[in-house]
Amino acid sequence: MAGEAGTIAIAGAGSIGCYVGGCLALAGRKVVFLGRGRIVEAMRQGGLRVSDLDGHDRRIDAQAISATDDPATALRAADVVLVTVKSGATEEMARLIAAHGRPDAVVVSLQNGVDNADRLRAALPGRRVLTGMVMFNVVQSPDGELPFRVHRASQGEVMIDGGVDGLAGLLDVDGLAVEARADMKAVQWSKLLMNLNNALVALSDLPLARQLADRRWRVILAAEIDEALTAMRAAGIAPARIASLPPPLLPKVLRLPDWLFGLLARRMLAIDPEARSSMWDDLQRGRPTEIDELQGAVIRLARQSGIPTPVNERVTALVRQAEADKCGPPGLTPEAV
Repeated sequence: MAGEAGTIAIAGAGSIGCYVGGCLALAGRKVVFLGRGRIVEAMRQGGLRVSDLDGHDRRIDAQAISATDDPATALRAADVVLVTVKSGATEEMARLIAAHGRPDAVVVSLQNGVDNADRLRAALPGRRVLTGMVMFNVVQSPDGELPFRVHRASQGEVMIDGGVDGLAGLLDVDGLAVEARADMKAVQWSKLLMNLNNALVALSDLPLARQLADRRWRVILAAEIDEALTAMRAAGIAPARIASLPPPLLPKVLRLPDWLFGLLARRMLAIDPEARSSMWDDLQRGRPTEIDELQGAVIRLARQSGIPTPVNERVTALVRQAEADKCGPPGLTPEAV
């Protein structure tokens, strides 16, 4: 594994990519951001501001940032490639890495869902591709604000496959805690359970903290998770314990009265008041969402065992309708869902 002098390519300069890359650059790592459009242009103009829920607020000047829309420039010298594109762009990014990346570079998927690392492996035979998972929420500044700002709006760390000596240490820096795990597939399924709420935030048009504080929304999330856990049990999948609660207890806790949930789930509610979900942002910008990688993964798994998933299917249909309408988050009530 390359030492600290090695280059880290951020393959997807969005909210997560810019936060992770920003923390690494602030720690002295050599980072190059690969992206297109407004974010790369904003960083070139005004630099990058990186803040978090713990009170850090740091800035990288524009001249100190290496940001490009040219994959050859970003990937040809990279020792580590952190893939942070949305799931729908996984195959495209794999093709770019195959064409321009070094054969000995370590590729790490830091994406939602449960199969992106497998898709990268299939497209990059013979290369080291690791599974990773980002356990926190990141929000970005409004369009036009300079410097471009990414803000970690919840607690959490990054988890990655073990097996590559020195990689976790290379990536573990101030503001970005990184842990190597031997059970990343189980971690992915556990994170998927909580990511089922991304769609409810998008449909409600509410900040995450307000939405989670309302039992009516939590009951819907609990029903989604119940369906997912039933499908996982039938498939022999045991989600990892990655938070204070074992995954099987999540639906019970989510259904508690608001006052009791607030007492027992302080960590879950330790969220920036304005934080929303990436799916909310996708609807806001008229982009395709990751609904097929989240609720869709539950539905596909359940079908293998003939298990019904009416709640996940209803939420999926509502998100697809919102995608088609291209009018932003629809602001539905829990009763409408």
